[in-house]
Formats: sequence, structure tokens, C-alpha cells
Amino acid sequence: MFKAKIYGTGAYLPERIITNRDFEKYLDTSDEWITERSGIKERRWVRDDQATSDMVLEASKRAIESSGILPEKIDMLIVATISPDHLFPSTACIVQNKLNLRHIPAFDISAACTGFIYAMEIARNFIANKTAKYILVAAAEILSKIADKEDRSTVVLFGDGAGAVLLGPSEGKSGIMATRIYSDGNLAKLLELPAGGSRNPPTEETVKKRMHYLKMQGNETYKHAVTKMGNVAVEVLKIAGLTGKDVKVFIPHQANYRIMESTAVRAGIDIEKVYITIHKYGNMSAATIPVALDEAVREGKINPGDVVLLDAFGGGLTWGATVLRW
Repeated sequence: MFKAKIYGTGAYLPERIITNRDFEKYLDTSDEWITERSGIKERRWVRDDQATSDMVLEASKRAIESSGILPEKIDMLIVATISPDHLFPSTACIVQNKLNLRHIPAFDISAACTGFIYAMEIARNFIANKTAKYILVAAAEILSKIADKEDRSTVVLFGDGAGAVLLGPSEGKSGIMATRIYSDGNLAKLLELPAGGSRNPPTEETVKKRMHYLKMQGNETYKHAVTKMGNVAVEVLKIAGLTGKDVKVFIPHQANYRIMESTAVRAGIDIEKVYITIHKYGNMSAATIPVALDEAVREGKINPGDVVLLDAFGGGLTWGATVLRW
């Protein structure tokens, strides 16, 4: 079967490190409280002058370099983000210009934490249909700029970062074996940014009510994440004719250690196979999976022939999983 495979990976993380102790200085919280409930010890935040496209640019350069594919051969650029530089033009168009790519299609998608898996599936379809050969897929977030610094229940969870992969055709055993993506708009209110769009455009009132910061109903979101991430992991493995025992590396969305652990158990994957970055990067929404993937590849944790499972859940609500052979 004609497949799409990953030719190269790249990532970018801001230099600024924010530890749990930093929050203790001005919030009613503690390192122990944050660690116990999330598994997060620190996260990376951008400088004030950095935008999402700046991070995508660096991650993309590294993915292109590691792929060995010339930039002029890239046929499409997709960026998954909920924190773009602007509502328009798209972050992808800005990056296309900075990379000096041809006049190829370049666009953003918004699927929150599941954005990278959504973007990968879009790219896979273009490649499988032979309407594009090489596609650059990136996911990046600057959540530090949309997190409410006065809300201890959310601000401690989020970090900034970017990851990218370069996808291309594969007629061999390597490549994406199965993907499933879902959404449930009935649960949209569980995780949202209330103002800034056409429903609640910016006004003095929306600013005073802090409606331009993300809002999350943590307990309800957690319950759905545990169920849906576990179910979709089992589903894609079954479609691919695999079980959890076949998985060499499991990279789940890094939102909460307990969710990752529960998903691994549900899918029959040994906890030692779960690649974890949440303790040092926090929740980077769409960027968590490609950043972890790049890190695992560069550390030699993923090698040719290995089965890799990617699984995510986020606002929308959205969720999805991909299983691939490296």
C-alpha cells in the first residue's frame, strides 16, 4: 500500500525556563502541589518579542535538514496552532516566506492539542493521493501569552515550543499504518478562549473580564481525556493489526502524567515504553508530540522498523491517534 512516512524531524524550545518555584513567588501554590497533580516540574516560555512563526521557522529548518530533502521539493506547508501570530494571514504563510519556499499551499489548522495528528492525517491523504510528494507539517504554541497568570489552576500547566516533520511517500514497510481523528463540539465549552473572535470581539469589558485568556474545566476535561485517548489508541492498533506489545515507543500528548499512564494501561503498553517530556516542558498543546518525537529520534530511542504510537486529546473537543512504522 502506498504510504506516507516521516523523512525528518525538528524542534525548537525557548531558552527561558520557568520552574514551579517561580510560581510560588506570587501564586498560592507549591512545587509539590503542581508536581503531584500534573507531573510538571518546569516549562519553557518565549521572550516577549518572539512569535509562533519564529519557533516554527527554527523547527522547520531542523526537520528539513534532517530529512535530506531540498526545500524546493516541498509541495505544501501545514501549521497546527491555536496561538498563531495573527488571525490572518496564517502563520504558515509567514513561515513560507521566511523559508523562501515556492508558491505552494500553506495554511494553518486549529485542533488544539490534537492539531499535529490532524495535520499529519491531512498531509498523508495528499501524499497517498499523489497530489503532493513532500509536505512539511509543523505544530507550535505560545501558550504563555494566552494563559491567565493569575489563575493557578491553568497557568502552571502550559509551556511554549514547536516541532516539525517532513513527510513523503513510502512504498515499503515504513510509514503511517493507521490514523483515527475525532471531535465532539458538544463539549466545546470545556476548554476555550472566550474572546477575541467574532462571537466576543475585543472590548473594554472582555479585557476586564479576562476573557482573552484560555479557560478550562479541568476535572471534566480530565475524565474525557482518559476515556477517549485510551479508546482511540486501542482502535488504531487494531486497525493496523497490532497490539500494545508491538509498540516500541508510545508518545502521548503531554498534558498530565496520570492521563498518559492510564492510556498506556488501556492500550496494553508497558509504562517503560512511554516517552515522557511533561516534567521539563509542560503542556505545549499541539507541539507536545512533535517535540517529543524529535527528541526521541535524536536520542536514538526510535530506530528503523520500530512501531511508534502517537495519541492526543484537546479542545474542541478533539482526539486522535496515529500508529506508524519507522
